[in-house]
Amino acid sequence: MILNSLSVMDSLKKYASPKARLTRLLKTGKLIQIRRGLYVDERTISPRVLAPLIYGPSYISFQYALAFHGLIPEKVEIVTSASFNKNKNKIYRTPLGEYRYYYVPTTVYSYGISLIDENGYTFLLASAEKALCDALYRITSITKVSDLETVLFEDWRMEPEDIESLDTDFIMMITPRYGRRSLLFFREWFQKRGTQ
Repeated sequence: MILNSLSVMDSLKKYASPKARLTRLLKTGKLIQIRRGLYVDERTISPRVLAPLIYGPSYISFQYALAFHGLIPEKVEIVTSASFNKNKNKIYRTPLGEYRYYYVPTTVYSYGISLIDENGYTFLLASAEKALCDALYRITSITKVSDLETVLFEDWRMEPEDIESLDTDFIMMITPRYGRRSLLFFREWFQKRGTQ
């Protein structure tokens, strides 16, 4: 169960010293503090459901979402999320894993995300197309199409047919909104692949 400070202190109000009781619960591992004001009472809770509670507004994207959708072969342990209107990236190391938050332009934030229900908890997840575009947005070293292909097929080890099966209309609509050359190269490359 996910708990906040108010619910934890309310459940401990019968004790003479609720704060001392909270300290004991944390020491014995019966309660785990994720960050200030956020606790869980079990280690088996999915790390995905904690992501929006640790820092928000945010949705899961980048490498974590690419792995979730099967676009990259590696298992990704660090939960990566997108946020907006933030000027710097954030990293949170918790007892249940590491969480990283990267900003994306406000102009693209609300597109291509879905509300996912997992064991009664919800979180926002980027579609495969959106996660790929978000991830490419972070790569500033792409200055030509061959750089893009190196990132996609050598660095990330994606399969061309998996990328070609993505939603063309969404990619054509979203890529210019990022305002980054890497996405314009991706749009150009994607269009050419679709007409071959």
